[in-house]
Amino acid sequence: MGLVRKSHVRSGDYLEGMLNEYVGGKAKFKAHKSPSARLVTALTCLQFAFAVYATFLLYYMSPAIDLRSKPDFTWATRFAQHWKKLMIPAHVVNHYQEASAVVGSEITPFNPVEVCEHEKIDFEQKKSNDAQMIKLKTDLYREVLEFQSKSFGTETLSELMAMKSKWDLKGPTRPKVTVILNHFKRRTLCAQLDSLLNQTLPFHHVWVLSFGSPNELTLKRIVDSYNDTRISFISSSYDFKYYGRFQMALQTEADLVYILDDDMIPGTKMLQILSHVAGTEKYMNSVLGSIGRILPFRQKDYTFPSYRKFRSKEAGLYLPDPAYGITVDKIVQVDFLSSSWFLSAELIKTLFIETPFTFLTGEDLHLSYQLQKYRDAGSFVLPVDPNDKETWGDSEHRLAYVSETTVIFKDIVQVRDDQWWKALSTGYVTQWAAMNPQKIDALFYAHSVKEVKDLAPLLEKFRSTVGKKAYIVVSGGKHCPCEDAATALKWPKSVCRERRFKIFDLGVGALSGISKSEVPVVQAVYSSMRGLIKIHNPSVVITVSDIDPHVKKALKMASETNSNATTLVVLPRATVPKVLWMADLRTTALPNWNRMRISINIITQNRVNSLTRLLRSLSNAFYTGDEVPITFNMDSKVDEATIKMVGSFDWPHGPKTLRRRIIQGGLIRAVSESWYPASDDDYGLLLEDDIEVSPYYYLWIKYALLAYHYDPQVSLPELSSISLYTPRLVEVVKERPKWNATEVFKHIHPNTPYLHQLPCSWGAVFFPKQWREFYVYMNMRFTENAKENPVQIPKSRTNGWQASWKKFLIDMMYLRGYVSLYPNFPKQQSFSTNHMEPGAHISAKDNVVKHDKTDFEVPLLKEDFRTLLPNGKMPPASKLPSVNLFNQPVSLKGLKAAGAKLGQDVLRCNNVTEIVAVDHQTGLPIACAKF
Repeated sequence: MGLVRKSHVRSGDYLEGMLNEYVGGKAKFKAHKSPSARLVTALTCLQFAFAVYATFLLYYMSPAIDLRSKPDFTWATRFAQHWKKLMIPAHVVNHYQEASAVVGSEITPFNPVEVCEHEKIDFEQKKSNDAQMIKLKTDLYREVLEFQSKSFGTETLSELMAMKSKWDLKGPTRPKVTVILNHFKRRTLCAQLDSLLNQTLPFHHVWVLSFGSPNELTLKRIVDSYNDTRISFISSSYDFKYYGRFQMALQTEADLVYILDDDMIPGTKMLQILSHVAGTEKYMNSVLGSIGRILPFRQKDYTFPSYRKFRSKEAGLYLPDPAYGITVDKIVQVDFLSSSWFLSAELIKTLFIETPFTFLTGEDLHLSYQLQKYRDAGSFVLPVDPNDKETWGDSEHRLAYVSETTVIFKDIVQVRDDQWWKALSTGYVTQWAAMNPQKIDALFYAHSVKEVKDLAPLLEKFRSTVGKKAYIVVSGGKHCPCEDAATALKWPKSVCRERRFKIFDLGVGALSGISKSEVPVVQAVYSSMRGLIKIHNPSVVITVSDIDPHVKKALKMASETNSNATTLVVLPRATVPKVLWMADLRTTALPNWNRMRISINIITQNRVNSLTRLLRSLSNAFYTGDEVPITFNMDSKVDEATIKMVGSFDWPHGPKTLRRRIIQGGLIRAVSESWYPASDDDYGLLLEDDIEVSPYYYLWIKYALLAYHYDPQVSLPELSSISLYTPRLVEVVKERPKWNATEVFKHIHPNTPYLHQLPCSWGAVFFPKQWREFYVYMNMRFTENAKENPVQIPKSRTNGWQASWKKFLIDMMYLRGYVSLYPNFPKQQSFSTNHMEPGAHISAKDNVVKHDKTDFEVPLLKEDFRTLLPNGKMPPASKLPSVNLFNQPVSLKGLKAAGAKLGQDVLRCNNVTEIVAVDHQTGLPIACAKF
C-alpha cells in the first residue's frame, strides 16, 4: 500500500505513525511518553537482532556447511515472534489483524489445533461371512506365499530388520527421505503430518500438493500452522491428477521418496522400516508399500476375468484384505501397489519411459509395470507387527479399504481392466505368469501388416496342428495396428480386445512417438518381447529375414535372455510357405533350428558348363536364412573358364572360399579332403560339378537333421549322412539289378524315407563325428592296390574299387553299422541328380563298366515334398525301414552284427557282440563296445 507523509507531523511522530500504519492499518495517533526514547530502544533491539542474524548467515555460507540440506530456522522464527510481542504493543497487533481481514490476507496461526480438521470414521471394517470366498481367497494367498517362499524367499518384519542395510538410523549414512502428500478433499492432512513429525527416522522434506483442490486455502493454512521449514505447500489450479505427484518427485534431491495417498496415515516407525528394507541388497531395486494387488489368474476357459469379478478366485487378491481375514505377516511380491509407494528417487524416472495407457487412472499399475519392464524391479507389500500399530503403513486401514471398495464405476473398472491386460500383453510378468510358466512352440513377430500376411501360412499351420501352440506379436501403433493384423489373418477384430492369448499388440508408438531415432523402437520391442518370451517360453521366435535390422537385433537380444532356450528364426519370405513342416517338429527339436552349419563343398576342375548348371540350381533353391558357406575345391589342372566362373560367382547366403591344389591330387584326395568339420554342428554337403540339385534340397537336409539328429527324444546314433539322391540300381553287386524303393516299401508307405548302409556320392550331407572317424579309418587302411586292402566284404564289387574314396567309407559303415537316410518319392524324384558326364569315373579309359544314363539320372523334385511324406511329415525314427549294403531289409542291430561277424576292423573285437568304438572328437578308435 502507498505511504504519504503529512507535513504537520514531527519526524519522530511520523516514524512511529508510519510503522503503525504499515503494520496495523489506519491506526489513530495517541500521546505517548518519551517517543524518542522508545524509538531508540526499538532500533537498538533491531540492530542487535540483525547482528545475530548476520552471524548465523555467515556461518551457513561457510564452505564446510552442506547447503544441499536446508537448515532449520524455526528457532529463529520463534525468537523473532517473541521480540515482536515485546516491541509491538497488543493494540498494534490487533490493528494488523483487522487490516489483514480487510484486504483478505491469510494469517498464520501459531497452533495447528486451531485449523486442523479430522476425518470421522464412524463405520466398521467390512467382514465377509461368505465361507466359500474366504476359502478361495485364503487358498490363493497361501499358494502365492508358498511359491514366493520357494522361488526367492519371504521374510517377516523382524527378519527384514535383521538384514544388513546401507541406511543407518543413527550413523553417517542416514537417508534423506522426501515425503509427498497429495490432497484434494479428504480431511487427513493433520493426521499425516502429526505422524510424520513423530517418525523414528526424521524426514528430509514433506511436500503437500494441492492440484485443483477446492480446499486449497484450508490446506495451505494447515501447512503454515505447523511453521516447519521442512514442510512445503505446492498448489496449482490445474488438476494434474494421479501422475502429478510423481512428476513432482522427479525434482527431489533426496535419496528416497515416500508418496502417500490422502487415506494413508503411517505408523511412526514406517520411515525407519521402509528405509532399512530399501537399503538391503535384496530389496534395493524395488518399490515398497503397504497395500497391493495381485492381478487376475487365467480361468479354465483360457480367458482372464475382470480384476473386480465377484466371487472369483481368479480375480486375484487385494492385500491385506481384512474382509477375508488376510493379513500380511511376510513380505509378499504383488503386481502393483496402491495408496503408498516408497522407492529410490532414481527409480521414479522409469514411470515416464512409456506414455501411460491413460492419465485418468492407473498410475499405480503403470509404475510397477514400467519398473519391472525396464529396471527388473519388483513391487512388495511389507509385513507388519500385528501388535504394534506404529509398524503399519496405514494405521487406519478403514480409510484405504473404503477407497478401494467404492470405486465401482463401470467405466473406470473397464479402463483398469484394459490397462492391466495391455501390460500383460506387452510382457508384464505378473504373479500368475511367474507361478504358471507357459510353454508354447512358436511366437511370431511382425512389424508391418505385410509381414503378417507373409507369416500367416506358417502361423496357421502351427495353430492348426494338434498339440502345438503359437501366438503372434505385432508392433502396433502406426507400424502395424492390431485390428489391421487381425484382418490380414482373417480373424475377427474382436481378438484385439479379448483377454485371451492369441495376438499381442506392443503399441510401439507409445514409446517412440514421432521420434526418428531407432532407439525407442529397439527399446520397446526388446523390453516387451523379453517379457513375453519369459512368460510363454516359446521354442522359437519367428520373423521374416528382411525385417528392419534394428528390430531384428532387438528380437535377437530378447531371445538370448531366455534361460529356457528360445531361438530366433528369420525366414526369407519366399521360404515361409515351404517350411510348414516346422509345425510337425517336436517342441524339443525346434530350439536347435540354428545349431547346425551346413556348408557346400564343390569339387570341380574343367567342366565349366556343368558347374554353371550346378551353381544355377543352388542359387534357385529355398533357404531358411542360415549362413551357408560355399567352397570350391579345384585340382591343379583346373581350366581358365572354371577359374573365371568361380571367381565371379556371387553367393548371397554366406562366405565363398576358393581352394586350388598345386599338385594334382586325383579324385580320392579331391573329395575326401574337400571338407573337414570345425565342430560337432558342422555338416558338409559334397557335390561334384556334374550334379544338379532340387529347389528343395536344403529344406530336406534341414528337416531331416532336426527330426532325426537334433531332437533330444530321438536316438539314432547309426545315422552318419543324409542323401539327396534316390538310387535306381543296387550298385555293389556285379549284376546291378534295378531298385525301386517306392515298390519295396509300399506296404509301409510308398514314399517313406529309409535307412541304407550305402553312402551316397551324388549329393549327400556327411555328419562331423563320422567324418572324423572316416579320416582316421582311411588313413589306417588306404592302399594304392585295392587287393591289398584287408577288408573284403562278401559278394561286394566294392572290394575291387581302387580310385574311390567311397570304397573306404563303405567299408567303415559296414564294419560299424552306420547308415544313411535316403529320400523316396514317386518316379524316384530326388533332391539331386547325376548327369553322368565324362570325368574321373564315367567314360574313363580303365572303367570296364558301361553306364546307362537312364539308370542314374533321376527327375528333380519341383514341388513341396512335405505333402508326399507319410501323413504329411517325416515318420518317427523307429518307423524308418532299414536295408543293408545289398538293399536287403535288415534291422539296425542286424547291420552291426554283420560288421562284427566280418571282424576286419582296425581293432580285434568279439565278432558276435562287439564293434569298434571311437573318440568322436578325434576319430581315433579307443575300444570295443557291445551293441
